[in-house]
Amino acid sequence: MAETKVVHNREQLRYEVYSDGRLAGFTQYHRTGDRVVFTHTEIDKAFGGQGLGKVLAGEALDDVVAGGKVIVPMCEFIAGYLKGTDKYAGHVEAPGR
Repeated sequence: MAETKVVHNREQLRYEVYSDGRLAGFTQYHRTGDRVVFTHTEIDKAFGGQGLGKVLAGEALDDVVAGGKVIVPMCEFIAGYLKGTDKYAGHVEAPGR
């Protein structure tokens, strides 16, 4: 089993997922006040099918909520992840509000 780690890269405004020390993907965001707007998520094809997108989304969203911020899912992947769980209810705002 590969060692997986998620890192918040504040300089590039994204959360990155690493598999065995190699960058496997990221989710990009920007901030507007207390809102964290997720705009794009990408997992390298070489790492596809390993569930890294779900690990990345879960840890990124956990971090946003822990920081008292609101999640705005503009990215289709993050929006889809949120539809599959009630864990973040009350911490999500629909895009365009």
